[in-house]
Amino acid sequence: MVVVPQKSSGLRRDARIIGLLFASTTSMIGSGWLFGAFHASRIAGPLSLWSWIVGAVIVMFIALCFAELAALFPRAGALVHMSHATHGDALGRLWGWMLFLAYVAVPAVEAEAVVTYANNYLPYFLQPQGAGVLSVTGFVACAVLLGVFAALNLMAVRKLLGVNSTVTWWKIAVPLVTAAALIVVGTHVHWSAGTSVWNVDPSGYSFDGIFLALPAAGIVFSFLGFRTAIDLGGETRNPERTIPLAVIGSVLLATVVYILLQLGYLLALHPADVAKGWAHVAFSGDAGPFAALAASLGMGWLATILYIDAYVSPGGTGLMYVTGGSRILFAVGELGAGPRWLTRLNNAQVPLLSVLVMWVVGVLFLLPFPAWQKMVNYITSVTVLTFGLGPVVLLILRENQPDLKRAFKLPAAGIIAPLAFVASNWIVYWTGYQTNSFLFILIAVGFALYAGWYHLVAGRSAGEFGWKHISWLLAWFGGMWILSALGDVGGGYGVLSFWPGVILVAIWSLFVIWLAKRAALPAERIAQEMVRIASTL
Repeated sequence: MVVVPQKSSGLRRDARIIGLLFASTTSMIGSGWLFGAFHASRIAGPLSLWSWIVGAVIVMFIALCFAELAALFPRAGALVHMSHATHGDALGRLWGWMLFLAYVAVPAVEAEAVVTYANNYLPYFLQPQGAGVLSVTGFVACAVLLGVFAALNLMAVRKLLGVNSTVTWWKIAVPLVTAAALIVVGTHVHWSAGTSVWNVDPSGYSFDGIFLALPAAGIVFSFLGFRTAIDLGGETRNPERTIPLAVIGSVLLATVVYILLQLGYLLALHPADVAKGWAHVAFSGDAGPFAALAASLGMGWLATILYIDAYVSPGGTGLMYVTGGSRILFAVGELGAGPRWLTRLNNAQVPLLSVLVMWVVGVLFLLPFPAWQKMVNYITSVTVLTFGLGPVVLLILRENQPDLKRAFKLPAAGIIAPLAFVASNWIVYWTGYQTNSFLFILIAVGFALYAGWYHLVAGRSAGEFGWKHISWLLAWFGGMWILSALGDVGGGYGVLSFWPGVILVAIWSLFVIWLAKRAALPAERIAQEMVRIASTL
C-alpha cells in the first residue's frame, strides 16, 4: 500500500468544510457574474442560457476528477504535487510554473472589474472610447487594489477564511436578489407588454455561439474557482471528506446562480437595446450592465447595491486567488521547482514572499491585458490547459496504483476522465488562435529558458531531466497550437470550419492520453514519488 501525502508541516490546519466551500464559491462568484451575461448575450443571444449549462457540465467533469485527486494529495498547492506523481520532476516543475501563470492573472482581472464598474461614476479609470481599456489612473488603481489583496493574505488562514465566509454570504445573496428582481420586474415590464427580446434578431446568433461564448464571455472563467479548496488542502483537518464536498458543492451552487442571472438579464433587456443586433447589444451604462439594467427598470436601490457589490465580488475573488496562487508557489518551493525562499512563512504561518510575488507579477500582467475581456481569454486558456493534466493523472493512477486507498472514488472514471480531457482541449481551441499563440509562445520560451539553465548552467544530464516522460507534451501543446491555427476561431486561418475542428480536437486529445500513459513513470516509481511527496516539508 502506497503512503499518500497527509500533511504539509508549518501551515495551520484551521480550514473547515464551510470555509473551504465558501473559499471556492467566492473564487467563482467574482467579476464573471458582473460581465458574463452581457458578453454571452452578444455572442449567443438567447442561447446564452445554454452556454452556462454546457459550461457547468464541462467544469463539473473536470472538478469530479480533481475531487478524487485532491483527497489523495491533501496539501497546500496540491495541483503541483499531482503533476510530479505520474511523470516525475520535469513535468512537476513545468506544471508548477504554468499553474502560477494561470493564478497570477486572476487578481489582476478582478481589479480591472472593480475599476471598470467604478468608471461609470468616476470616469477616470478607462480610456475614452477605449473598449474598456485602462487609463494610467486605472492602472495605478488596479496596482493598489492588488496590494490590498496581498496585505489581507498575510493574515492567518483561519482569520482570512472567516473574513471570506462573511463576504461570501453577501456574494451569494446579491446575485440571487439581482436575478429574482430582474426576472420579476423584467417579466412584468417587457414580457407582459410584448416587448421581450427572445425573438429579436434571430439571424444574429447561431448554435455555434453556445460554445464560442464559453471562453470569450468568461463563462468557463466564472467556474474555475473550484480549485481554491484543493489549494488549501494542506490547511484542513479532514481533507479526504471536506475537499470533494467543497469542490462539487461550490460548482453546483455557482451553476444555479449563473443560470438565474442570465435569465434575469435576458428578461430585463428591451428590444431597443438589441436594435443593432445581438453582437452590438448596448445601453446606457453598459460598462456596468446589471446596474444599468436595474436603473432602467426603476430599481435604483438595486443599482446602488450592485455598484457596492462591484467592489465586494471581484475583491473577494481576487483575495482568494492570491491565497491559492501563493500556495502554488509554496509547493513549487517545497518540491525544488523554484527558489526555497518561496516557502518562507511569516508569524501567521503564511508564505510571505510567495504572496509578494503574486502582487508584483499580477501588476505586470496588467500591461499586455489592460481590459477585462482581453485578460479573461488568456486566463481561461492557460487555466483549462493546466486542468487538463488532472484527468490524465487520474487515469494513470487508476491503472498503475489500483489498490491505493481513495476516500472519494469517481464512478465511471474511465468515461468521465477522457471526456473531461477532451472538453478541456475544446475550451482551449474555442479560445482562439491569437490568444493560444501568446500562451504557447510564453510556455515555449519559459521552458527553453529552464531547460537551458538545467543543462548549461547546472550541468545536469538529459537523463536526469526526464525528457522521455514529458515528450508527450510536445504533441499535446504543438497539436493544439496547429489545430487552433487551422481553425476558424479567434484569428485562425479558417482551413477547418467549426465542427470538423471540434472533431479533430477530440480525436487528437484521445491520442494524447495514449501518449501520456506510455510516457508515465513505472508503477514502482509512481509509488516512490508519492512517498517522496509525503515526506516533503
